[in-house]
Amino acid sequence: MNISPSVPYVPDFFNLQLEPFIGFVLGILFAVLFNAEGQAFVATSLGDHRVGAKDRFHFNAFLHLDIWGTIAFFVGGFGWPRHIDVDPGKFGHPRLYSIITRLSGPAANLLFAGIMASMVHIVMTLLDLSPHIFLGVVAVNVTVAVYNLIPIPPLALGTIWVELLPDSQASLKKLLMLAGPMVIVAILFFDRIYQVGIFSEHLDPLALAVYKFIAG
Repeated sequence: MNISPSVPYVPDFFNLQLEPFIGFVLGILFAVLFNAEGQAFVATSLGDHRVGAKDRFHFNAFLHLDIWGTIAFFVGGFGWPRHIDVDPGKFGHPRLYSIITRLSGPAANLLFAGIMASMVHIVMTLLDLSPHIFLGVVAVNVTVAVYNLIPIPPLALGTIWVELLPDSQASLKKLLMLAGPMVIVAILFFDRIYQVGIFSEHLDPLALAVYKFIAG
């Protein structure tokens, strides 16, 4: 199967192709939805119950969109949903369950990418339809999962180490969570202009390898 679109896919607005771009946009919506709802589901399952929980379980991708995260998608090909609030005090094992909760977001992206890849094979086998849009959704979800390895909040690995800081560092934790998204977007703009490859040099090969494995 041809690799289309490129992984990670970053829109070139001077040479925009319709099908890959539609797949990219749909991929963003599905990626933020499954990442956020995945964290919410696991947090709730591990004991962090919320009355109503409408801020978590609404299954509306647009309500999960984060401003900085959305900008990151269009500049760097990956992003993140709005922050899912978690109360470790409700967990039986606060540190362990907090780590599991944050990692469940990218895990949900990989799971959904696998489901979409299966749909690609069905589409190509049974229907005479272009798989490019489906592949775009797969590519975005794989990219989001891999780029959550960046140790800067609000990405999963960054959120984990910040949340594991002692409670005495509450003000520092708040500052890091507020500054993290802006730092990532600034790096992405710098990288887009100067083509340094600060993140992509290390993570793009992994994202492509995972994509090839899932898409076949």
